[in-house]
Amino acid sequence: MLNSIFLLFGLGATEMIIVLVIVLLLFGGKKIPELMKGLGKGVKEFKDASKGEDANNPSPDKKD
Repeated sequence: MLNSIFLLFGLGATEMIIVLVIVLLLFGGKKIPELMKGLGKGVKEFKDASKGEDANNPSPDKKD
């Protein structure tokens, strides 16, 4: 799947490395995990909302 995304945007390995280095320089090593965690939470909330579940009030049969 990741390769198809790269092909869609026409990015090769060299371009991806350059982009990753620039992101690392802009945000720093400590901020990137926080950004990814927030992105993961956003995707999870989006999936739950598309299923019709409320993130703050999950269905009773679902246990955490």
